[in-house]
Parts: sequence; structure tokens; C-alpha cells
Amino acid sequence: MRIAFLTAPEGVEQVELTEPWKAVTDAGHEPVLVSTASGEIQAFDHLDKADTFPVDEVVGETSADSFGGLVLPGGVANPDFLRTDDRAVAFVRDFFEQGRPVAAICHAPWTLIEADVVRGRVLTSWPSLRTDIGNAGGTWVDEQVKVCDHGGNKLVTSRKPDDLKAFCETFLDVFAKESV
Repeated sequence: MRIAFLTAPEGVEQVELTEPWKAVTDAGHEPVLVSTASGEIQAFDHLDKADTFPVDEVVGETSADSFGGLVLPGGVANPDFLRTDDRAVAFVRDFFEQGRPVAAICHAPWTLIEADVVRGRVLTSWPSLRTDIGNAGGTWVDEQVKVCDHGGNKLVTSRKPDDLKAFCETFLDVFAKESV
């Protein structure tokens, strides 16, 4: 299964990209780094620059129908950049419209809010997004990992890097069962 990892050119929390990426690879699937620009992305370790990673595909030149699922890593800046890019928002929304599974961790639900796909959904995130999720029509819960099927697709969310083990195990299980 091809699994898209959508990130902005900078600001992604490195561990929230690399740990799920490794889990996807170890499970025998193909992770694909999708960004809003070609070249490479700059990851961060909280507020400090970390490693760079090559972009495989560019939003606007690829589509949700070529992937079995979507992973949205967090970082504070990453989803903030993504939610201001119409092509990135449309790419995310397309996964929901096609009924494909999506996994988001930490601050990543900001992009989901911008795509208007959290209404009626139950999800978790970094605690500071609680009000934003509620204002967007979603219900926020403080759980290590939450699977929501109150829509046309399965949505897997987690709060923070400490939840990565459960997040990876859960989204891989959901993606394997739900991918089309």
C-alpha cells in the first residue's frame, strides 16, 4: 500500500514523521513524502532544526486516489503552513471524500479543521487544539489514540510524540482494514 505523508516545506516535528514512516516501511508498505514544494523539507526537533528529507511528490501534481491512506505528522508550524495552502487543504479533503483512512498526530488536526472535515467527528490532539476542534464542530477527547468512524472514512488521531507507538500500531491496523 502507498501511504502519503503530507508535510509543509518546513516545521514538521521530525519524530512524528520518522517513527510513522519507519512503521509503514517495517510493515511492508510504501511511504511517500508529499509536500507543497519540490526539493526537500526541513524537519524540526521542537523549535530546533533537525534533518532534511527529500520530497517524493508535490501537492497539486498527485491525488488521493493513488494512495491507500494519509498520515499527517504534527509540529506547530507544519500544519499552520499546510492550512494556508489551498492545494494541501484540497488534498486532505479528498481523502475524506473518497473514504480513505487518515491519521493525524499532535497539531496536525489544524489542517483537518481547515479542510472542514472534523464536524461530527471525535478526535484527540495536542491539548491546545481543543477549542479549535470544538469550534469546528468536532468533539475533543484526551486519549492516547482515538479511532473515529463517524464519517465516510476512519480517522485515527493521537496527542503527542509519547503516543507514537500506539498511534503507529493503530493507524497501520486501520489502514490495512480500510484501504481501497
